[in-house]
Amino acid sequence: MWPRLCMLIFAAALAESNACGQTPVASIEIDLQEQTAYLIQNGRAILATPISSAREGHLTKTGSFKVLERARSHFSTLHGKIVDARGNTIVADADADMPVPRGCRFVPAPMRYFIRFNNATGMHAGYPASHGCVRLPEQDALAIFNAVDIGTPVTVFGHAAEEARRGPAGLTTRGDHSGGVMLR
Repeated sequence: MWPRLCMLIFAAALAESNACGQTPVASIEIDLQEQTAYLIQNGRAILATPISSAREGHLTKTGSFKVLERARSHFSTLHGKIVDARGNTIVADADADMPVPRGCRFVPAPMRYFIRFNNATGMHAGYPASHGCVRLPEQDALAIFNAVDIGTPVTVFGHAAEEARRGPAGLTTRGDHSGGVMLR
């Protein structure tokens, strides 16, 4: 993993240099194969965190992007759950266009510390159950959210293996508080 990280840092530093020779202060690198996201500042990885990226049929797209939106308390317009009048979950993995039974309602999924980087795709705090977004532990989502601005470069690379799509051990439940490693 460390040789790959060194290559990643070097590539990020080269790719982020502009015509004036300046390097953006921060960038995000997401390795789908390793199921790890890196916060890069001034050409150095300062945070590595486990992620969960997508699932069968809802893969996270690779490529070079930029942060398009930041929202501390975002809610999905596409995904959520259907609950009855008492708030009991009837359909845990509902889409907004699903028919809602009488007396029930659609509740949009929360996406805390949402960083949109590709159309409807972004990264945010959460547990493995993604429709293409990159989910990570809450404290790491907050750290990355606070470190980036609109326009910050985001690079997504690698190919998620089937077992990786189910999520790493660090993201197995909603109550999980394991986090990334600060690399200072």
